[in-house]
Amino acid sequence: MTSYSDRDTERSDVRKAYELGRRDARQQRRRHPILMTFVVIAAAVGLIVMALAAVNGSFSGAGTVVDQNLATAADQAEPVVRGAAAGAGQAVRDVTSADRTETPAHN
Repeated sequence: MTSYSDRDTERSDVRKAYELGRRDARQQRRRHPILMTFVVIAAAVGLIVMALAAVNGSFSGAGTVVDQNLATAADQAEPVVRGAAAGAGQAVRDVTSADRTETPAHN
């Protein structure tokens, strides 16, 4: 026959072993946040393509819709990107020309 104190010791040992096992499992499952972000984005894109395939009746129809949307986005983004690049180039030229000028002497 076991006493009440023996059962408490056994429960304590089981609890410690359980907590150690949980900690070990958590350390083995560590995930990199950037990798997980890419996985979530890929899953979202997959869900969108699956939904488009269901709406259009086939994956080729969904691919056509995706291609059209990507082409439209690229056409709209190109002038914005070119303008930003030109602005950045001008900013660099302004900074380098400002560095070549002499600064006035302080009295």
